[in-house]
Amino acid sequence: MPSIESTYLAMDTEEGVEVVWNELQFTDKKIFKAHEEKIRTMFDNLMVLDHPNIVKFHKYWLDLRETSARVVFITEYVSSGSLRQFLKKTKKNRKTMNARAWKRWSTQILSALSFLHSCDPPIIHGNLTSNTIFIQHNGLIKIGSVWYRVFANELPVPDELRSPLKIQREQNRDLHFFPPEYGYVADNPAVDIFSFGMCALEMAVLEIQCNGDSRVSQQAITQAAQSVEDENMREFILQCLSLEADKRPTAHNLLFHRVLFEVHSLKLLAAHCILNNQYLIPESWLEERTKVIDQNTIIAEIRRKHKPAIVWRYSQVLSLELDKFLDDVRNGIYPLMNFASSRPHILSRGFSLNQEEIQHTKTPTPEPVEVETRKVIQMQCNMEETEDTKRWHLTLFLKLEDRLHRQLSCDLHPTDSSKDIASELVQYGFIHEDDFHKLASFLEEIFHKHRCSLRGTH
Repeated sequence: MPSIESTYLAMDTEEGVEVVWNELQFTDKKIFKAHEEKIRTMFDNLMVLDHPNIVKFHKYWLDLRETSARVVFITEYVSSGSLRQFLKKTKKNRKTMNARAWKRWSTQILSALSFLHSCDPPIIHGNLTSNTIFIQHNGLIKIGSVWYRVFANELPVPDELRSPLKIQREQNRDLHFFPPEYGYVADNPAVDIFSFGMCALEMAVLEIQCNGDSRVSQQAITQAAQSVEDENMREFILQCLSLEADKRPTAHNLLFHRVLFEVHSLKLLAAHCILNNQYLIPESWLEERTKVIDQNTIIAEIRRKHKPAIVWRYSQVLSLELDKFLDDVRNGIYPLMNFASSRPHILSRGFSLNQEEIQHTKTPTPEPVEVETRKVIQMQCNMEETEDTKRWHLTLFLKLEDRLHRQLSCDLHPTDSSKDIASELVQYGFIHEDDFHKLASFLEEIFHKHRCSLRGTH
């Protein structure tokens, strides 16, 4: 969007991952200063949003110049493109959308919307289309452009400064994503539900036919909805697309609609329990456990009067399916927060700095190290002999509770102990202090196995 936003693919050299560098330009510094507090509050709120189906904000700062200003914010990079691109490729290859994939994707989008709408105050996306929904390589869905609504609607910026944003919103091809009340009444969660309904319809039919028109008509939408063969799916979509805002369900209620709600809460809780304690469970645990169970053993039974009981046996549960389910939970496709009765609250954290503040807050070298607040949920280790064969090279792979992967490596000295290494990692902010003993024990076990293997070869 010329003069307003520039977006670049960038490399975070500290974490070694690709990120997106976004810039919002303000050519009039006075206008920017008048709304600076509102901009800070919005980005502070976005920074504390933590949901597996929302594109993560890593950092932002304000850059004030003599006559202009800009906001720079760093966000997560989603590698496999937008939902619209995926649907186009699917249609081009003469494929249809799998019902199971439709359910998984709908659940993830609703999970993100439910989280946003339950914040205090509620966060309305206001620009949800198949272009602002992205797909990770592992099938995880992520909603982007959460910041868009404030700059497009809320800031009273003159038209000449924000016209590219307005033009983009008003492009004919995307107008059908917005409900009839959009622009006439204050935004509310029902706006996002209508937009989600359009996304769900597109996912079901791959493309809503325009018949050569520059925009999608109401007739085309009705025809597309009627073409959905699954009755429950069609009813679900039409509920979201109700022209009366107060008749649209909430995102939280839609998560429990019969067409989506297929994972038993006890099964989901058990999967999260296993993954949260993964470091205690061997990698092949599931396969070994299922081998020793009598396949005719009854897992669950529904007893009915005057009718045979409905029985569920171990033989009906494939270990491969359970492995796949654990992978899905691990990747964030079924977050527990979907079922939470308590609501999250957004607490602003004022930790952004503009260029002037940065100059006044320079600290002596070395700068203080930030403390790691995330716990380690999984760890792996690799040891290799260096070329001079006098030292060993240690590579440590850590997975943190927000699913961030951290790789650390160093050359080992003969005097290095597992506690020394764990202590250094805490000191430099690579691991949480509560993980000190767990990591030290893990490394000690690795070192012990390594020493035993060396004795065996000499």
